[in-house]
Amino acid sequence: MEPFASLNDIEELWREMSTEEGKRAEKLLSIVSDCLRAEADKVGKDLDKMITEKPYFESVVKSVTVDVVARTLMTSTNSEPMSQMSQSALGYSVSGTYLVPGGGLFIKKSELARLGLRRQRMGVIELYDDKRNNGNPG
Repeated sequence: MEPFASLNDIEELWREMSTEEGKRAEKLLSIVSDCLRAEADKVGKDLDKMITEKPYFESVVKSVTVDVVARTLMTSTNSEPMSQMSQSALGYSVSGTYLVPGGGLFIKKSELARLGLRRQRMGVIELYDDKRNNGNPG
């Protein structure tokens, strides 16, 4: 199956890439697209069919694909990049938050929500026992 985005889309929506990044991105496009299809399948949806039924949805799927690929490309292959870091001087303390803890590809819950793939659960709590008053108020 075709990826939801192209190398050109990544460069237009994110930034120009080096030759090495371009090679990685080309492979990632297929992987990310298939991962998104698998996530959709988990909730009984077909992204390709959704795009056919609502053509505007194609740009949403493309945007999410580019976001996931770009985030994966920003993850260093030889060391973990930090998205937040703090240092102290005399106490010798350094702390930071990694961009992708453990590395690898991941799709955020907010991205799944943008695609309409988050399962929504709804529950009902009975505050009053209807049997007590046979459903009559007061």
